[in-house]
This record gives sequence, structure tokens and C-alpha cells, in this order.
Amino acid sequence: MYKPSKRLTRLFATTAIAATVFTAAAPNVLAVTQPHPDQELNQENVKKQMEVQSVEQLEDGVKLTLTDQKEAYIRLFAEDMAKVSILEQGEEEYFSEGIAKKEWDAPSFDVEEDENVVTLSTDEITVKIKKQPFGVKFLDKEGNVINEDYMQNGAGYDEDKPYVYKKTNKDEAFYGFGEQAGLNVNQRGESIGMFNTDAYAYQTDTKYLYTSIPFFMGLKNDKAYGIFFDNTNRSYFEMASESDDYYYFYADDGKLTYYFMYGPEIQDVLDRYTELTGKMEKPAKWTLGLHQSKWGYTAEEIESVAKTYREKEIPLDTMHFDIDYMDEYRVYTWADDYASEELHNNLDSMNFHKIAINDPAVKKDPGYFMYDEGTANDYWAKNPDGTNFVGEVWPGDSVFPDFSKEEVRNWWADHSEILYDQGIDGIWNDMNEPAVFDGPYHTAPLDVTFGEGETKRTHAEYHNLYGHDEAEATYEGALQHNPEERPFVLTRDMYAGTQRYAALWTGDNVSQWDHLQMSIPMNANVGLSGQPFVGNDIGGFADRPDAEMYARWIEVGAFLPFSRVHYDSDSKAAVKQGQEPWAFGQEVEDISKKYIEMRYKLMPYLYNTFVEAAETGSPVQQPLVYQFQEDENTYDISDQFMFGEEMMLAPVVKEGQTERDVYLPKGETWVDYWTGDEYQGGQTIHTAAELDHLPIYVKKDAMIPTREVQQYTDELPLENLVLDTYLAEEASYSFYEDDGATIDYKDGEYNITNLNVVRKGKHIEFTQEKEATGYDSELDSYTLKLNNEKAPKKIKAARAKYAEVSSVEEVKAQQETYFYDEETSTLYVNVPADTRHKVKIFSGK
Repeated sequence: MYKPSKRLTRLFATTAIAATVFTAAAPNVLAVTQPHPDQELNQENVKKQMEVQSVEQLEDGVKLTLTDQKEAYIRLFAEDMAKVSILEQGEEEYFSEGIAKKEWDAPSFDVEEDENVVTLSTDEITVKIKKQPFGVKFLDKEGNVINEDYMQNGAGYDEDKPYVYKKTNKDEAFYGFGEQAGLNVNQRGESIGMFNTDAYAYQTDTKYLYTSIPFFMGLKNDKAYGIFFDNTNRSYFEMASESDDYYYFYADDGKLTYYFMYGPEIQDVLDRYTELTGKMEKPAKWTLGLHQSKWGYTAEEIESVAKTYREKEIPLDTMHFDIDYMDEYRVYTWADDYASEELHNNLDSMNFHKIAINDPAVKKDPGYFMYDEGTANDYWAKNPDGTNFVGEVWPGDSVFPDFSKEEVRNWWADHSEILYDQGIDGIWNDMNEPAVFDGPYHTAPLDVTFGEGETKRTHAEYHNLYGHDEAEATYEGALQHNPEERPFVLTRDMYAGTQRYAALWTGDNVSQWDHLQMSIPMNANVGLSGQPFVGNDIGGFADRPDAEMYARWIEVGAFLPFSRVHYDSDSKAAVKQGQEPWAFGQEVEDISKKYIEMRYKLMPYLYNTFVEAAETGSPVQQPLVYQFQEDENTYDISDQFMFGEEMMLAPVVKEGQTERDVYLPKGETWVDYWTGDEYQGGQTIHTAAELDHLPIYVKKDAMIPTREVQQYTDELPLENLVLDTYLAEEASYSFYEDDGATIDYKDGEYNITNLNVVRKGKHIEFTQEKEATGYDSELDSYTLKLNNEKAPKKIKAARAKYAEVSSVEEVKAQQETYFYDEETSTLYVNVPADTRHKVKIFSGK
């Protein structure tokens, strides 16, 4: 699984290259903005290791006095999680804004000390601390080494740079790291950097992208662990890129603080990590529908595109307003055309939600209320001499809110009413790295300052947090102005924990085949970094796709957690090609409609998958390894993914391809969604995949809740829930339902129904159990859809005998009926949602 380092080929950090993108003009796609050059570790310094001089037991761990005027704290936050801090003596331990839970109840643990080792033991992990030289080793409860320091270098500081070296073996795989370019889900062999960068038209070898999530998971000997390096400075991860014996991570500055968490399942690690940094909130259901956007839509085009979706009966929930809607790019203003009451009323009458972009840069324009208020209250980022930092962005000379200050975040939140009062339903934060056209390396100088007094920080330290704090302000603004509604914030800039406030899109991608291919491992690793709500611009943002590329992209895009068509201004495109589903002719329009309708049909399944994500941190778009970590064949599969728990997609992501190989993971029987053909897991099959065909496979014993297609998510009440079931022996589903819009679920207004279908000898039995009943549901019946079954002899529940009808439509409309489709060997049974009886299906007709 070893891959050579791309370090020599990925870095575009020279001033000459960066200078090509400092203006607002269309940048050279081959000259992607990258930050100042990497700072490498001094290998002579890292070999000078510290030793333990004394040990003090604490309520939750130990304090170690080290040489070099350092001290270490090893704290046990949970039975499977530890925090490691190495600090200057007397220095306080560090928590970044990414940490949601700082107070933990220490688990029960034992401490032992001998001449050269201090041992901390919980019920799940053992931490062994070597004294000479200092090093940390983590073991599971059976005594197997999970993770350990690489003792030739260990951990410490190279002058101001904190670093940690870890031992590895050649079979260990690495996942996470937030948003990373490249075509591989397994990041072993990669040289990774984290410094949020406006990398317009990034490529597969671009090192620095828009988000920084310094968290990763190691998978070794089928067991998973996680490490979160909580350092907001620019950081680096050399993941066995230099040797198969070790990997290491470090930062330009800051404190050496990291959290270790043990699985052994990937889900265990992710659940614990998102307990530490926060889980996403349950989303509003409309945000899970399709979104449409373009940089450059006129007000008339926004309305026209929306109207065309409705006329063509292609489902769509949301139209986006890009920067064109502002008055000369002044934030929290509206240009007259876009503020038109007629435009907004027409969109509302067609039942569209609306999202407006918002940038952090405030035009330096005396008389403009945002500039005047921010200046009067001293709200701007500062130059080292205390003057306001001014940089060029879309409005021209601009100042930048200091979001590190609570009063600035509150002020920003207050003004969001200007957008909500216009009827906007969500806010889209852009340019929040922050991007600065005339700044060095396309951002503010590193010596610009934020905060004041004891909280004062340089831009170098605060840079990766800027978008995080802006997202918090935007989220709080939504709660403030629509307190009963679930907020929707979209961002392209993140740090760990930003999932508490915002969904993520992966920035300005390109209409290239390798970008379609790259989106799958990219989204998978974002999901494995605690952010389930992620998506990419369908069709690519920069440049333009052709018909084949768009068709393949919409097939994938219909199954993205965040699903949006968005594309660049016509002024930057050689081909003036639209990216609406009908822009490529009837064939592509039909393909688009087919898969968009499928997303809406699957909305109950998708929404329940998001509910699970909000509760456990689990991804919505999952790499195969997430569910099948015992199957090493899944470790490097980057062109297939699980859509929720039950469905596996194997899209075509290469030009001209009309067939492909598909790996079916071990431990499951897999059913071809389209044909019903069954395959045993643990094999690779070959399948046809013409332009209109996306290969999809479903686990045997899966139950997938679906509904009728809608033109938008709340067009019709959910009255009949279809339970699409692939029964071998037993299939079950815990179905969650609430209003999908408000926060009333926090007061118990939700239902949970445990649905079960089991094969018992010569009959099949359906039962339901109401676990929670706090929501006044309109659900009237279930249609139990049993795929690949024999015709029934009879169906009954207690004394009630079900009647046979002649069509699917009839069975969905009438309770206690059934229909058997001879052609597809599919049985449909309508069961009252309030039934308390077992429904028994006897075969052998």
C-alpha cells in the first residue's frame, strides 16, 4: 500500500507563481495559489530527546517534569482517550476553539511506576510512558501495541515548532486529514499540509486547500485509532512519506497538544472525536434537496432557471444568490434587481428556498454603515503598528472583521437580519480563509493581529480559525433571527469542530474528469474527519464540462451529502455552456432527472442517515473501509462508496468508460439494485455501465425507507412510507421522523419506530415497535416492498385478511392489501402504520 511522496511535485509556493492570482482577473489554472514555503524540521534538533526527571500523579493522569525546562501532562479523558501535552514549565494547557467538550469525568485507572516506565491503565487502553528517553506508547486491553512514539526522534520542540514522531509498519493505512487533493482515499505516503488557502482551480497534486482539520485515523492490524493534533498554526503531516518505519506531524509554532483515541472500530474513533469537537446538528430537510447556483446569474436568470426546473418537473429545493446580488460587493446590502419584491415573491410562490453568499471583507467606504460601525467600535484586524489592516478583495480596498472577539461575532450575527428579512433561508460563507487579492500568498500578512491583550494572536496562529469563528457568528445569527428554525450555513473554510455550525463545500473545483474522480476520496476523508455534510460543485466550478462529463457527475452528485450544481462566471469560460440539467440536450436531461428523482425518492433514508450522523458523527458518504475495516481489500478503494449504511455506489469517473470492475466487500451478500442479481461478497465483478447507468448494490437483509418523488422536499406530507426490503433472513430499520424544519425535536417532538421483517419457516413476519411517539405524524401506512420473493398464498394480521389488488398504485392507496408483480418477483403489502399486530405473509401460492 506504500505510495511514494508527492512532496517534490505538489508545492507551488514561489512568489512568482502566487503573484499570478493576486488580482481579481481569471487566474491561470496551472498556477494555483499556495502559501509561503514550508518550514521543515531541523533533523539535528529532533534527535535531541528529553528525559523524565519526576512524576506526579493527578486525578486524571500524570504530570511529568522533563529536561529542557519542559513538562508533560498525560490526561485520561475517557477510558479510550488520552490528551498529551508538552509545554514550557508553568505554561497552561491548551484548548483551541475547535474543542467543544473541555470537561470530562476521568475514568477509573491504575498507575504503576518502575525504574524507566510509568504505566496508566483503564479498562480499554494502557499508556506506557518511557522515562529515558521520554516517549509514549498506547496498548489495547490485551496488551497489543496500538500506537507508539518513534524513539529515534520522539516528541518535543524544534525551537518553536512542536513535533511528534510515530512508529508505523508498511501495512498501516491512514484516513481523514479533512479536505485533501489526490485520487487516493488512503493517505499513506502523502506529504500533507494544512493552511487554509483560496486555491482556485486546484489540481490533484495541490497541497494546500480550503480547510484544515488536523485529525486522522490509523488502521493497523484491523484496528483503528485517531490522533487530533490541536494546533491552529500551519501544520504538516508526513505520513510514511520518507520511510515505511515512521510518520510524523508538526507545526510552525504553538503548543504540542494532541488527543489519542482508540476504537477499535473506525466508528468508535469518530464518535469519540466528534464528542470532543462537536457533532453536526440535525439539518433542515430542505437543505438535503438539490441546490442550483452560478456566479453571474442575473436576477432574471435566477427566476427563469427556477421556473424551468418546475416546468420540466426536475426536483429542486434551493436557488443560490452569488456575489452579484450585493450593491458593489458590499456585504449585507442588496442591489436593486436582486432585492425586487417580485423576484422574491415569484420564487416563494414556486416554493424555492434561497441562500445568499456572504464574504468577510468589508468595503473601506466611509458612509457605508458596516464600515462606519466596525471602525467606530474598533472591530477590524490590525497591522503590527495597531492600524487597521486593509487588503483588496471583490469590493476593492477592504477591512476584515476580527471574529476572534465575541463582540464582533455578535455584531456580525445581528446584521444577518438584513438577509433574513429579505426572505433568505441560509447563508453561504465564501472567501473566508481569508482571501486577500493583493496580500502575500493571497491572504493577509502573517504578522497581522487579532484579539487584544492576553488574547492577542498573529494571523499565522489565527488563520486556520478565521472561517470557523465566522461560521459560529453566522450560525448564531440564524438562531437569533429564526430561533425556531434549524440554521443552514455553508462554508468552504474549516477547522476541527466547524461541523457544529456549517456544511462544507470543497471550493473552486474544475470541470475535469480527475476532479470528478477526486471528489469521492476527498468527500470520504472529510466525512472521516467529523464533517458529514460535504459536497462538491456538480459539473465543476471552473471551466465547463461536456455532456458526458456532466451526466456522469450528476449521477454522483445526486448522492452527495450536500448536493449543489454551481459554476463559474461566463467571463472566465472559453465555452459559454450552462450547467443546468437541460443545458446538454434531452439525453443528459433525462439522465439528470432520473437520478435527481432518485435522491428525492430516497429522502427518508437520506434524512435518517443524517440523523445518525448528528448523533454519532458517522459519515453520510462513506469509504468502503468505514464499514468493512476487517476486509483489507477495501483499504485503498477510492472510486466506490457507501451511501449510508445499506447502499454501495460504483460510479464511472473516467471519460469514455462504459463498463467497470466493482469490488463487493466480504461478509455480505450484495444485490444489484437495478436487476436483482445477487453476488457473494469478497469478489470483484465486472459490470456494464452505459452513460445512463450508475452501478448500485444493496446489502442483502437491508431495509431502505423511500417515498414518492416530490418537486421539493415538503411538497407533500409523508403518508405512505415504502420499505424497500431485500430479505434473506431478517431485515430491520429504526425509522426516525420529526418535522424536518424546527428545533422542536429537542423537546421530544419526534418518533422512532423499530421495523422488522423476519423469515420464519414458510412465512414472513412483519412487526413494528413504537420506541418514541412525541411527533404528530401524518404517516398513515407502510408499503412493504419485498424484492425477489415468491407469490404469497395469503397475508393476514390477527383476524384481518389482506386483499389482493391489481397494481402498485392500488396497494399504496389502500390499507391491508397486496400486489404481486410477476415480472419482477416483487411483493407489495400495505400495512396500516398504527397496526399492533404481526403481519404474516405465507408463501406457496
